[in-house]
Amino acid sequence: MTKRALVLSGGGARGAYEAGVLRFIVEEMPKRFGIDPQFDIVSGTSVGAIHACFMAATADGGQERGRRLAGIWEELRVEEVFRFQGKALLGLPSRLLALRKIGQQLRAGQRPDRLYGLLDTAPLEKLVMNSIPWRGIRRNLRDGNIEAVCVTATQIATGRAVVFTQRRDPLPPWAQDDAIHMQPIRIMPIHALASAAIPALFPAVRVGARYYADGGLRLNTPLAPAVRLGASRILVIGLSHAEAPRVDEAIAQERTEGFGNPRFLFGKILNALLLSPIETDLSRLQLVNSLIEHGRAAYGEDFLDRLNEVGSGQGMRPMQKIDPLVVRPSRDLGVLAGELLQGRHGPVELSPFLRLIFKTFRSSPDPREADLLSYLLFDYRYARLLTELGFRDAEARESELAAFFSD
Repeated sequence: MTKRALVLSGGGARGAYEAGVLRFIVEEMPKRFGIDPQFDIVSGTSVGAIHACFMAATADGGQERGRRLAGIWEELRVEEVFRFQGKALLGLPSRLLALRKIGQQLRAGQRPDRLYGLLDTAPLEKLVMNSIPWRGIRRNLRDGNIEAVCVTATQIATGRAVVFTQRRDPLPPWAQDDAIHMQPIRIMPIHALASAAIPALFPAVRVGARYYADGGLRLNTPLAPAVRLGASRILVIGLSHAEAPRVDEAIAQERTEGFGNPRFLFGKILNALLLSPIETDLSRLQLVNSLIEHGRAAYGEDFLDRLNEVGSGQGMRPMQKIDPLVVRPSRDLGVLAGELLQGRHGPVELSPFLRLIFKTFRSSPDPREADLLSYLLFDYRYARLLTELGFRDAEARESELAAFFSD
């Protein structure tokens, strides 16, 4: 039986690209191919976790949910998302000193709901809570419209990846290992917010007695949960532009010169932390696929059945061939943010907080210095560029997507 999984990456405001891809899938696939694009498993990290919850909660919805998701992004105003204006700017030193107060609370046994973050994300949290019909997750699981929802976060105390998982059936015994803990739970807004808490910028979130930060620190493209739950086809939507395997030394040297700019350097650090390449995970899938094919060629068509028979006696996860499909940006999303900042896509007005960043650190005409902006620009101007790009990139892969959803 074919079991399809949707895997969504993290990346702050870059997540608008995912919304564009998903809009094409849920709106255009039925029109063009007569296909009902349903997923059995949705697995997400950071902003991808929020989208995963939306897809699960609206699994019984129609084609309009694609426009609905894209519309959430295209109506954002960055000045409404982050409370960092007027007195908040003057109060930055006190926010920095708040670390000491939080430390005293923790030592006294108190557990604040949020740990320190540079930005007040209360408006963004409210948007997440109000934009997703959260009760729909339980209903769609009960009605069989979806099998499992996985939200990945990083537990701060241990640095371990924790996958909050809501599923119709109990988790299989092979779902756990030392590196990734899959925790059965009823998915709620707090879990998605914990997964999306970018370190230093967004406050860490308390879930129960423990604190969690962005799941992208350990598992930015959460393929592993989908594999463990038995997915045989996996659609991955990435948020990093595919680069050439070898970067020219002159370009590398030019980028190194930009490290003197804190804004540039912090953006590159976030890239390294949150935009983990998916090629490693995909190469592992292809390796297993090759082993299965070679085993069948060498030992017969029952090779995989015999292999799984031995493994099941040892409590191991059954092996199977997994077909991955990856849709990723055809353009660098950081460069796109830089172009927007330069006015190449029309006038743009930054919020007081973002203006502070770009005035405090020297400005530069190099659009590659806008990586940091690409994570924080929760604004309709940038979002529209990304949703349109995601829609076009998915459209360019429509034949592969049709094959993915075809039996």
